[in-house]
Amino acid sequence: MVEVKGSAGAAVVGNAISQAKQYAAAISRSAIPVIAVPFMGDVGRGLCDEAGVSWFDLSGNARILAPGLRIIIDGKPNLFVRRGRPSTAFAPKSARIARHLLLDPKRALRQQDLARETGLDDGFTSRIVHRLVSDGLLDRDAKGALHVRDANLLLDAWSEAYDFKKHTILRGHVTARGGEELLTKLGEVLARVGLRHAATGLAAAWLHTHFASFRLASVFVASAPEESLLREVGYREQPKGSNVWFVVPNDEGVFDGAADADGVACVHPVQAYLDLGAHPERAKEAAEELRTRMLRWGR
Repeated sequence: MVEVKGSAGAAVVGNAISQAKQYAAAISRSAIPVIAVPFMGDVGRGLCDEAGVSWFDLSGNARILAPGLRIIIDGKPNLFVRRGRPSTAFAPKSARIARHLLLDPKRALRQQDLARETGLDDGFTSRIVHRLVSDGLLDRDAKGALHVRDANLLLDAWSEAYDFKKHTILRGHVTARGGEELLTKLGEVLARVGLRHAATGLAAAWLHTHFASFRLASVFVASAPEESLLREVGYREQPKGSNVWFVVPNDEGVFDGAADADGVACVHPVQAYLDLGAHPERAKEAAEELRTRMLRWGR
């Protein structure tokens, strides 16, 4: 039973998996559900693997597993690359909607409340909500309230579109005996001078889970630190081998849901998970741990 889709975004693949399994079960208990798309990306592959659903793409890749059958073809390039900037509900400002929804995925929200709470105007909010509904990530009930259809899928879709490099990243080095001492030092100075900030990436993952020690401390700051602050913490610019990233965000929404953790301002686990994708060291393991312990809604 082959479910064919015209794209392989996380939202599309997630919904296709549910449809394929449903239709296959209706045909026969022995029917094998398979997804077909132009090119299957990493997120889509992960969703299919987790659901135990086979797939192939028109670029020549495949992973089809069935009784007596095992077809695995990998490494073929995407033959359907789209030119220009793709339309997305997860651009920096637009993503405030997804972030706010994931702070409490079980909460039903009116569109007006969503606009007010995210600081976006009604027209802009309406366009983003319409896109999320069209992508099968958000539902609207008979009374007009909005409900997250699948929080895990919403986070997967956002993670697929997210690009940490779009923020302004200042890379440098500060002498410290370890990541914890470094993070505490930065937090104390930033708090004292009143610069809005929140740890992210490896440091945030450690604050939330205490899993995996870290060397690199990444901190969102509302504006680039002044020279006096940099001198006080002993910061020197060092792109290679840096242990401090001051990150000036491309939208202030990154601070939504931030809270104190062990005396240090820290982003919400959703933001930390997204940012870990661009971090070194044990970032992949830290992201998996964070997802398993704090961001696995009903899965």
